[in-house]
Amino acid sequence: MKKVAVVGCGAYMDSGYGCPGEWRCLKAAALGEGKFDEPSQVIAFVKCECPGRTLLPNLGMAMKLAEFKPDKIYLSSCLVNAKPGCPYGTPEEFAALIQEKTGVEVVLGTHAYP
Repeated sequence: MKKVAVVGCGAYMDSGYGCPGEWRCLKAAALGEGKFDEPSQVIAFVKCECPGRTLLPNLGMAMKLAEFKPDKIYLSSCLVNAKPGCPYGTPEEFAALIQEKTGVEVVLGTHAYP
């Protein structure tokens, strides 16, 4: 079973703009649905907090505390598809930065649940 980390948009989740939190991402991972190619174990779930400065340190700490390097890191569907989008960077920019710093493949999106 693959071990994965998920990064969600904290502002989007906390404000209730269509994302009640991580349950849909966790469901997709457990069932191997959406962007997950097989059932996966979520070893870390990190909320990106505006303006994103803590994203990499928090992700690094989550990976350290989990004592696993994830096989993949997923940017949640709420982060990737948020309207309006993040004023601090695009999902592609966040993915490139995370991949560069961690060496782990980053996937844009987690699920397509309504």
